[in-house]
Amino acid sequence: MKYTLPVLALLVALLFAASLLIGPAGLGLGESLHALITGQGGPVVLVMQEIRLPRAILGLLAGAAFGLAGAAMQGYLRNPLAEPGLIGVSSAAALGAVLSLQTGLAAAFALALPLSALAGAGLSVLLILLLAGPRGGALALILAGIAISALAAALTSLALNLSSNPFAAMEIVYWMMGSLADRSMTHVWLAAPFIALGLAALLSIGRGLDALTLGEDAAQSMGINMARLRWTLILGTAAAIGASVAVAGAVGFVGLVVPHILRPLVAARPSHLLPAAALGGAAMLLAADIATRLIAPDQDLKLGVLTAIVGAPFFLHLIWRMRRVEA
Repeated sequence: MKYTLPVLALLVALLFAASLLIGPAGLGLGESLHALITGQGGPVVLVMQEIRLPRAILGLLAGAAFGLAGAAMQGYLRNPLAEPGLIGVSSAAALGAVLSLQTGLAAAFALALPLSALAGAGLSVLLILLLAGPRGGALALILAGIAISALAAALTSLALNLSSNPFAAMEIVYWMMGSLADRSMTHVWLAAPFIALGLAALLSIGRGLDALTLGEDAAQSMGINMARLRWTLILGTAAAIGASVAVAGAVGFVGLVVPHILRPLVAARPSHLLPAAALGGAAMLLAADIATRLIAPDQDLKLGVLTAIVGAPFFLHLIWRMRRVEA
């Protein structure tokens, strides 16, 4: 157990390096590293610093956000099937991005899409505040999240249904599949502050989640402010996941799968699982992004498609295992 975090950190470092070095350009190792470090080398510098580096950084940040938010949601709700999208942030962020594509804002202004997605995530928090209330419990939070997700999904479908431009509709569908391709350092600077704030907020609730394993009454008797814990969770998830969806699109199953894989390695303790899930999520998303380049380099395999192909069977296996335990 004590080696879990160092091993995960090493794995993330190796995958980050691989993400920088693997691509269709077929650059040599020495040539790539020289261009990345020194900024000299003509077109190679453009490939390394403007294409591969932003992609690797966003894979690291978004993966950490998905994994950590998933572990935090499962710890707070004490439900192994909980995941970051449960409170509606992912769907609302996706709706904001879809509207920017549908209205043409994304074509007129390069950052309109991620900014619209962030606005959608922020709106979802306001809706949760209105629906669940500042003192709403876990059940109210779940119901509010389901309502927001359903409404955002319905409005997204409506936008696709009413789209008169087939090219805009195709762009919306492709974006919703999730991808880290064609991202720039501008996207990194836009998303990184929100993701960093979200990660810091979620990492700070480890002690509260440990106490919550004994029940809400026991946690309150130990001095845990449940209202503060709940809103730190919501705001941290909204910031991290909203910014991640804004730049990476709809990438699912990372927040569900990673905590389950790592939970036995940290003795199922939430405070230990949080940093492990952040590293595990980063490793999974970086590995999946590398796989999209290797499996079908000429077909533009989408990141969200690959994570769903890996995550859905795991989800079914989890349900089957829980059914056997209950039986």
